[in-house]
Amino acid sequence: MAAHVAGRKAELEVNMLVRDPHVCRSINDNHLNCKYFPVYKLPENLIATTDVKAALLGADFCLHAVPVQFTSSFLEGIAQHVDPNLPFISLSKGLELNTLRMMSQIIPQALRNPRQPFIALSGPSFALELMRKLPTAMVVASRDKKLANAAQQLLASQYLRISTSSDVTGVEIAGALKNVLAIAAGIVDGMNLGNNSMAALVAQGCSEIRWLATKMGAKSTTITGLSGTGDIMLTCFVNLSRNRTVGVRLGSGEKLDDILSSMNQVAEGVSTAGAVIALAQKYNVKMPVLTAVARIIDNELTPKKAVLELMNLPQVITRTLQTSSLCGLS
Repeated sequence: MAAHVAGRKAELEVNMLVRDPHVCRSINDNHLNCKYFPVYKLPENLIATTDVKAALLGADFCLHAVPVQFTSSFLEGIAQHVDPNLPFISLSKGLELNTLRMMSQIIPQALRNPRQPFIALSGPSFALELMRKLPTAMVVASRDKKLANAAQQLLASQYLRISTSSDVTGVEIAGALKNVLAIAAGIVDGMNLGNNSMAALVAQGCSEIRWLATKMGAKSTTITGLSGTGDIMLTCFVNLSRNRTVGVRLGSGEKLDDILSSMNQVAEGVSTAGAVIALAQKYNVKMPVLTAVARIIDNELTPKKAVLELMNLPQVITRTLQTSSLCGLS
């Protein structure tokens, strides 16, 4: 996203706060991210730094890409350098494991500023395809319409279409839970259960996400839109998805610890899965597919037993013009 924004306007100075001095030097000296995108030239007006104060000084926007589980501690440590009026555009998707908080709650609380401007960015997008400038569509969500419009103007380009939404909860919940569903989809693939199983599982997972999100106050149209179904399809069906890859390897019989230790990026769905059971209980929603993923990750269930449990759920009587599911009428 830093490369995208910098590439749109050469007169912009885009500061990128990084932790690794080696990556920092690579970006500044060679205009390459040697760790993640070593073959993609970065704009010259993208400047990397390890200095928090220098990165944030005079900033108009902050694109926040710190993984969800580390966001609170990270922001608490730099809060003194953050302007209380600085809008945060959150790229991180997930729920904080112990508190069940969304990013729209985590960021203002960590910065000790309940009025910190917040925007959620979501939608079907892989970083690699953005770097290649392939056509992409995403959503910015904010309760402040002017703020959403400003973020749209910042990010929209010839190859990136940005829609706006006021449904922050819907965009965030869909973005978080689609990662858990992607693990389930990967498990089906890893177990070679076929296309019929995959279609049934993803359809059921979409229903579960919609049931929970609407109970939490989201709009059902958000869940069936670009940042919901659109993002779910991309993450569940494409091999570039980190969460899907975790599922494939689990379904193939690998151990979770071995999978995670071999990855150089965070699969947010692994942590978010732990919050699913608590949310399902809190909002009294039956979520057999997403709950099964949480139980597999916690070693309470094997993928094979999970499939047997799902297939042995009570059969459903379908009413006219309503959609049936594995666990009840939607």
